[in-house]
Amino acid sequence: MHRRTLLALSLLVATGSAMAQGYPNKVIKLQVPFAPGGTTDIIARTISEALGKALGQTVVVENKAGGGGIIGANETAKAAPDGYSLGMATVSTTAANPAINPRTPYNPLTDFTPIINIAATPNVIAVHPGFPAKDYKSFVAELKKNPGKYSYSSSGTGGIGHLQMELYKNLSGTFITHIPYRGAGPALNDTVAGQVPMIFDNVPSALPFIQSSRLVPIVVAAPQRLAQFPNVPTFKEVGLEPVNRMAYYGIYGPKGMPKDIVDKINAGVRKALEDPSVKKRIEETGSFIIGNTPQQFTAQIRAEYEVYKKVVESAHLKLE
Repeated sequence: MHRRTLLALSLLVATGSAMAQGYPNKVIKLQVPFAPGGTTDIIARTISEALGKALGQTVVVENKAGGGGIIGANETAKAAPDGYSLGMATVSTTAANPAINPRTPYNPLTDFTPIINIAATPNVIAVHPGFPAKDYKSFVAELKKNPGKYSYSSSGTGGIGHLQMELYKNLSGTFITHIPYRGAGPALNDTVAGQVPMIFDNVPSALPFIQSSRLVPIVVAAPQRLAQFPNVPTFKEVGLEPVNRMAYYGIYGPKGMPKDIVDKINAGVRKALEDPSVKKRIEETGSFIIGNTPQQFTAQIRAEYEVYKKVVESAHLKLE
């Protein structure tokens, strides 16, 4: 039995090595689990062309929105582990949503093969210009004066925008109604149009609207104030450090991917991040280039999941 097990393992390693030698020989799909227009979509499309050049094969970005990212993430988890079906890994799909949603159909810690974290991204609460407050102090005063009057949009139920805003509400003693969307793109569209007065979003997708004065930034989740809006405080500055967490945007695949293929994709993304135009595009959004190892990204996903699990438990957060 022992010899059979060793033989099976040897065959598995040999098969994986053979697959890696010929990889990639067809189009690679990179799935975004949200609608077009959000930060996940922006970073996926920024990296895909340069990654395709690095790997010598086309990388096609596909959007599969729904369930706060769960539908698309689950499709990636159930795909063949051959390196041709990859997904964008976000805090929403690997930490926030699984932490609050007991019906998540996958285990974020065991059903994926983390490959690389591309970038870390600050988050922001931004309001429509018609909102009666334009700075943090008056923002809180307005919410406390009118509990339940206002609503906020997010990329979806159980996503990072939802969970961080719920944590913010819990810590600040405010009440705002949640309006979930199928991604940051449609959530931003309705907030900019004035259908919803505020949004909790990642900075890259919200930034163009802030720069064109169609949204007003109130407070950011970042290590320090951002150069793009230096007068806006961080959550830490306003006494709410637990909310002061950035988002990550990485690439993962289904569990069981051969190490050689994982390493090849990791090296391809690292090479893509060396492209000055790719680096510039990502950094212009307010994001920070990461480009770590599969092992480091695996540890990061686990740590973030544990943080949000504690947030859900301590704040008694539940799905609406």
